[in-house]
Amino acid sequence: MRITDQNPLLKKLIENVAEVAGYLWERGWAERNAGNISVNISALISGETIGINSHPFVEMTTPYPELASMLFLVTGTGKRMRDLARKPLDNALLIQLNKKGSGYYVLSREKSSDDIFMPTSEFPTHLGIHQMVKRRGSKETVVLHTHATELVALTQIQEYCNQEKLNKLLWGMHPETMVFLPQGIGFVPYVTPGTDDIATESLKVLKKHPIVLWEKHGVFCIGDSIIDTFDNIDIMTKSAKIFFLTRSAGYSPEGLSDKELETLKVIASNF
Repeated sequence: MRITDQNPLLKKLIENVAEVAGYLWERGWAERNAGNISVNISALISGETIGINSHPFVEMTTPYPELASMLFLVTGTGKRMRDLARKPLDNALLIQLNKKGSGYYVLSREKSSDDIFMPTSEFPTHLGIHQMVKRRGSKETVVLHTHATELVALTQIQEYCNQEKLNKLLWGMHPETMVFLPQGIGFVPYVTPGTDDIATESLKVLKKHPIVLWEKHGVFCIGDSIIDTFDNIDIMTKSAKIFFLTRSAGYSPEGLSDKELETLKVIASNF
């Protein structure tokens, strides 16, 4: 019996993750095995009731003490979003950190299983973000990384490898960006993916912004649910797409004026 069989809330969450994985693939944001997702599911399942000793254990090089005993759903390394959409628990793991936060048990696999695989290579970045959320006491449970095409394309233009100019552009292309994301998007200059450095830089940016854009790579976004997290990336990408469509038609986009943006900012504060 799978751990989800008697937990309808967890089952629904996994269905939502699979739904979003399908969207990422359909939009071309998840080529090959690109992208990864993690969700803190500690509020949905009691780790106390799980016989952890029958599951594989993995020691981590960096401990995350604030996440001790917490449970996560996380996509597997080398797994494709299009496959996650079809068979989520064949392409993701349910894990529980130990009491020191120095390692984790793979709850969705038995020790005797032949198909044990590891979490995404970006897992340390995910855990660092979840730990930041825990420290500041906010309610985000989801971390989503994807290669949102139009946003990545903006970082191939040096002018927009600047956080202030980037947000001015994105807010100016579409009113919803200011209404739903008045904090804007954070920017991290190019750092080799999968390193401690990019995790450190991302954490700095995510303290003030729900989305971080990695130069020439992709985005990381945090949110209260997988659907809302996807929506926020989708909104920002729509603005970038409007910019490129206008430019490809031979025009320079006008954008919203400072006065119009200020009005939207007031609406956002009361939303």
